[in-house]
Amino acid sequence: MLSNIQNSIRPYLAYFSEHIWVQALVIIFASFLMALIFDRFIVTTLRSLATKTKIEIDDHLINLLHRPIYSSVILLGLSLATHTLHLGDSIEFFAFSFFKSIALIVWSILLLRVTRLLLRHIAQNDTHINILHFKTLPLFENMANITIFVFAVYIIFSTWNIDMTAWLASAGIVGIAVGFAAKDTLANLFSGVFIMADAPYKIGDFVVLDSGERGEITHIGIRSTRLLTRDDVEVTIPNSVMGNTKIINESGGPNEKYRIRIAVGVAYGSDIDLVRTILTEIAIANDAICIDPEPRVRFRAFGASSLDFELLGWIDQPVLKGRVIDLINCQIYKRFLEEKIEIPYSKQDLYIKEMPKSFD
Repeated sequence: MLSNIQNSIRPYLAYFSEHIWVQALVIIFASFLMALIFDRFIVTTLRSLATKTKIEIDDHLINLLHRPIYSSVILLGLSLATHTLHLGDSIEFFAFSFFKSIALIVWSILLLRVTRLLLRHIAQNDTHINILHFKTLPLFENMANITIFVFAVYIIFSTWNIDMTAWLASAGIVGIAVGFAAKDTLANLFSGVFIMADAPYKIGDFVVLDSGERGEITHIGIRSTRLLTRDDVEVTIPNSVMGNTKIINESGGPNEKYRIRIAVGVAYGSDIDLVRTILTEIAIANDAICIDPEPRVRFRAFGASSLDFELLGWIDQPVLKGRVIDLINCQIYKRFLEEKIEIPYSKQDLYIKEMPKSFD
């Protein structure tokens, strides 16, 4: 029986071996069939396994992975079919390079999408990498895209036996020239990355610069930082300057509370206990002054014309500094008038030792 089966299929095998185009068609059909099997069964199984996990990134990875593998199986079948036809070395080289280039493009696109997915997943979790978060995410995505694109182009050119040495040398020279020409821009770029990673200040913080500007941080970009002053004037400062200057962050620390200091002098002979009581009562009665920590009064020094006191209190936000100081100064002046406590002004006594002789 076995011999009968062999005799029955022998003519088909002979026909198959003699006609190479039939072999090519069979290889192409088999490649499509393998790709379909992979897509319908293997990917479906992987998806069902991924749904049982707690993380969602594996679901996205499988969704991205199945199409490149499906395309690669078909391209491999087309390449083998072309090789089976024996069309000549030049045509086979062209077909192989063409199919390989398409496969490289497909996998490069996959790598771009996977890299973007992983970067965004890492950016969502601040405990992974401090330098990578949503503010720096576009920079890292662009750097990854450029790197993948350059490597993909290099491999594709190598597939076609194109020598990239001269191109790389030219690119290196151009890169050096661009680096010298755009050194300030690059300095701002890297400083912006370090500022976002180190986070010495954030949007909404009130800062004071070495140059004296004080205001609220409204924007932190890759190239510059924007500061809105109390005069509603927006100041744009290059990140290279912000990265190399002393910055006082009034909103920094364990909380956003800010300490104000109000200096006041009273005349010699004043009741210092009464002065201390008045200043404390004014601070406690003001709703803008925090109860915790409680306000304090300090007798600082014996001045040239006055006894120097200082009222210390905490406010909820640095933006309230000017408004609260203005209100408390008005209250202090009114209470001192009521209590007849003198606020002395600077004065000097002039003694004439000898009157000048008059000239006739």
